[in-house]
This record gives sequence, structure tokens and C-alpha cells, in this order.
Amino acid sequence: MGFGAILVIAAVVFAVCYLLDKLFTKRFRGTTQHKSGDAVRVNKRYGSIGLIVAVLGVTAILAALPNNWFLFTGGCLLVLVGCGLVVYYMTFGVYYDDAGFLLTTIGKKSKFYEYRDITGQQLFSSYQNLVIELTLSDGRSLQLQSSMIGTYAFLDKASRRWMEQTGRVEEDCDFYDPSNSCWFPTSEG
Repeated sequence: MGFGAILVIAAVVFAVCYLLDKLFTKRFRGTTQHKSGDAVRVNKRYGSIGLIVAVLGVTAILAALPNNWFLFTGGCLLVLVGCGLVVYYMTFGVYYDDAGFLLTTIGKKSKFYEYRDITGQQLFSSYQNLVIELTLSDGRSLQLQSSMIGTYAFLDKASRRWMEQTGRVEEDCDFYDPSNSCWFPTSEG
């Protein structure tokens, strides 16, 4: 297969992904939180790496078509992994404004929470990355990584609004210490 054919396939894949992203944004991102411009998003490298892996998978599939089942199977797996990364990048987000935040995750319906719905937090360290897990009033949890875009801006705003909505002041919150990544009371268990 020629190099030109690979470039054409890559261009088609990128164009389809771009069009799907625009369609997805218009169709599913219409709330005031989406339009506020404030969000916590997964790093763009998830989407970029996903596209590259998917294109490599398609290339492997096309190269394997005559009779190489091993390469064909590997290509199919690469396409699945690449598409999974792109879907995760496109579906995860925390969109927020002064009233609350909208949690959007893969496989679950987007749900709006007021800041008072945050009941606690836990900290975890993972591969040189800090993970802040917020426990929500309905039992759901929200894991934010320090490497995500907008994490600290969200946590600062969420803690201020949480204090306002729960009638607390910063002096009464002995747990509040953003320099040590503590914005909310510690979750139990």
C-alpha cells in the first residue's frame, strides 16, 4: 500500500472525527453550564493519542487484508482502543457556573449538582498524579486528576460556593487548606 493511500485514510479519519465532534457538541452541549466556558476536561492528549492509535489500527487492518489474520486482529484491537480513548475524551467533563456543576461521563446521563451536594473528598496518589475524589450526596463520586485541564479552578470555585450554599465560613472549616489539596471535609470510608 502506498504512502499516499495511508495519508488519505488518515485525512478521512480525522475529518470524520472532526465532524462527529461538531455534531456531538451541537446536539448534547446546550445547557447553561456547557455555555459558561468553565469546565474540567480530560487532557487533549487522550483524544490525540486515540486518533493516532485508531489510524494505526485501520492501517494495520488494510495491510493485513489478503491473509494475515494476526495483523488483522491486532489492527482491530488498536481501532477499539483508539476509539475508546476518543470517546472518553469527548464524553467526560465537569461544566460549572455559579449555581452548580453538570457532571458528564460515559455510560451515564449527565446530571446537575449544586455545590452543597458535595459531601466529602479523599486524596489518592497515582503515577505522580494527584487524584481528588469528591463524594456526592446521591452516592456517586467524581474523580478529578491534577493533570486535567481546569481541576484547581473548579475546586477553588466549588469550595467557595459550597461554603456559601451550606452557610459556612472559611474560618469554621478547619479542613480547608488548598495548599495541601483539601477543599472539603474528608469522606468516611
